[in-house]
Amino acid sequence: MTKKKSDPNQIPENPEDIMENITEMTAGFHKMAHDFLQEQNDRTSNITTDPMHIGETLLELSRYYSSHPEQLVEKQMALWQNYMSLWQNTTRKMMGDNSVKPVITPPVNDKRFKGKEWENQIFDFIRQSYLLTCQSFTGAVDDIPAEDRHEKDKMNFFAKQFTDAMSPTNFALTNPEVIRETIDSQGQNLVKGFENILRDYNPENGIFTVKMTDEQEFELGRNIAMTAGKVIFRNELFELIHYTPTTKKQFKRPLLIIPPWINKFYILDLRQENSLVKWLTDNGHSVFIVSWRNPDKSMAALDFGDYMRLGTLTAIDMVRKATGEATINIAGYCIGGTLLAATLAHLAAKKTLDQIGCATFLVTQVDFSEAGELTIFVDDKQMADLEQTMEEKGFLDGKSMSNTFNMLRSNDLIWSFVINNYLKGKDPFPFDLLYWNGDNTRLTRACHSQYLHEMYLHNNLVKPGKIILNDTPLDLTKIDIPTYIQAARSDHICPWKSVYKATRHFSGPKRFMLAGSGHIAGVVNPPAAHKYNHWLNDDLPADPVEWLQGATSKDGSWWDDWHDWLKAKSGPKVAARHPGDGPLDIIEDAPGRYIRVRYG
Repeated sequence: MTKKKSDPNQIPENPEDIMENITEMTAGFHKMAHDFLQEQNDRTSNITTDPMHIGETLLELSRYYSSHPEQLVEKQMALWQNYMSLWQNTTRKMMGDNSVKPVITPPVNDKRFKGKEWENQIFDFIRQSYLLTCQSFTGAVDDIPAEDRHEKDKMNFFAKQFTDAMSPTNFALTNPEVIRETIDSQGQNLVKGFENILRDYNPENGIFTVKMTDEQEFELGRNIAMTAGKVIFRNELFELIHYTPTTKKQFKRPLLIIPPWINKFYILDLRQENSLVKWLTDNGHSVFIVSWRNPDKSMAALDFGDYMRLGTLTAIDMVRKATGEATINIAGYCIGGTLLAATLAHLAAKKTLDQIGCATFLVTQVDFSEAGELTIFVDDKQMADLEQTMEEKGFLDGKSMSNTFNMLRSNDLIWSFVINNYLKGKDPFPFDLLYWNGDNTRLTRACHSQYLHEMYLHNNLVKPGKIILNDTPLDLTKIDIPTYIQAARSDHICPWKSVYKATRHFSGPKRFMLAGSGHIAGVVNPPAAHKYNHWLNDDLPADPVEWLQGATSKDGSWWDDWHDWLKAKSGPKVAARHPGDGPLDIIEDAPGRYIRVRYG
C-alpha cells in the first residue's frame, strides 16, 4: 500500500517522536562539531585560510559601495519596493485571488523549486524573496566597474556561490519537501542524514566528501570499464590497452585515443550501452587507449614534456609496432587533446607528422584566450598558493580538482546531494557517471604547474616557438593533417567558442562540429540514446557566432558524423587484429592495473 504524503502545513500525528529524533540528531551533531573544531585547531598552522583570496575580492566590493553610497541606497530601495510588491501579491493570494502573477520566477533550468510544495503561498513567498535578494545582490556585484576583468569575474563567481549556498532549499525549515519528509518519517530522515554526515567525514584528515553515488555498486572490469581488451605495454607513466575486435575485419589504420590524466579513461567505456570504445570496435576500428598512471610523490618532477615523451610519443610508437602500420589515426579528449596538439606540433617540427593520418579533438582547448570559468581559479596569487601546496606534496590532490569542477555547477553537483543525503536522509542513487566523477586522479606538480602557467596564464601554445618541449619549439600552424574538432554547446570546462579557436591555428583540412549538452554528455552520447542534437557547417568563419548562425541542426548523436569522416581516412578493411598478435605480448586483461589505483 502506498504511503500517503503529508501536507507540510499539517501538524504531525506524533510530534514527540519527531522531537526525540531531532534531539538525538542535534546531540550527535554538537559532538561532531566539537570534535571537528578541535581537529581543525590542531591543523591551523598548515591551513591556508583564504586560498582563493575571496577576502580581497569582497573588500573591493565593500570599498566601491563605501565610496558610492547613493548607488547602494538606490539598490536597497529597489529591493524594498520589490519586497512590498511581493508582500501585497502574497496577501492577495491568501485571500483567494488566483490571478496574481509572481514578481519573479526561477530560470527555466533551475531544478531547485520544481516540487509542487513550492506553490504553497508561504513557501512561494520564501522562494520569491530569495530570488529577489539574489537578483539584487548579484546585480550589485555586476554593476561594479572593474578595470581587471579577471577580478570582476571572480566577484560574480563568488556572488553566485554565496547565493547558491543561501538558497532556502538548503535548509530544513525553509524547504517544504524536507518538512514533508520529516513529517512522514517522524524525523528519521534527519537522524539518517546525520549518519550520512558521519559517513562522509574523515576525522583522520579533516576532509568532508559529499557522497554522490553508491560506490559499492560498481566494480572496474565487471560493470564499468568492461570492454574486452588487453594491456600490451606499460611504462612508468601509462598502460596501453588494445581492445579485442568484435568484427572479422577492421579498418587498416588503427585508432589511438589519448584521454585526459585529470580523470580516468573509462569515461569513454562506462557501460556497454554508452561506451565509445565499444561502439568504435563494433564499427570496425582497431582501438587502442592510454590509461594514465595515478601519480604519487615520486613522480612530482614529470612535466608536460615528459607526458609527451613518455606518453603520447611512446604510445604512437607502440601502436605502430603492435599493428605494423606506419601511419595511425589519433584522438585526444580535453587536456589529452591539448597534449595531442603539442605532440603533433612536435612531430611536424621533426618532419615525422606522416606517422599520423588524421587527428580528432574532443572538447579540447589549444587557444586559452577565452578559456571560460576555470580562469577564475588561475591568477598569480592563487598560483603562488597552489605552487606551495604542490611543492610540499609533489602533486595536486585529485579531490581539489574535483571540488573546483563541482563548484562551477554547485547546485547540481554539491547542494542537490546535500539536500538528498543530509536533509532528506536518503542514500545516493547508483550512477556510473558519478562513480567515475568521484574516482579522482592526482596531477604531478611539474606538469600541472607548467600547464596552468603556459596555457591559462600566458596562452603560449598558440604563439609559435613560445613553448619548447624536449628541445623542440612548437608551432600549431605546422599541423597540416586533417582534423575533426568537436565542441559541446553547454561545456563549462572547455567553452565551445574557445574550442572553436583551434580552427584558426591548424592549417590542414578541418571539420568543426558542435554537440548539444556539456563537457561529458556532449561527448558520451551514443546514437542509440536518441538524445540531444548537433550542429554542422562546412564554412569556418573567424567568428564562432557566425558559424553557429549558418549551421544546420541535426537530431541525435554526432558519433555517426564523426565515423563517416573517420572511416574515409582509415583505409580499406583488413583481417581483424587481436591483442598479442604482434610483437607486443599481453601483460594482463583490460582495464589494467593503473586505473585501479585510488587515493583517499
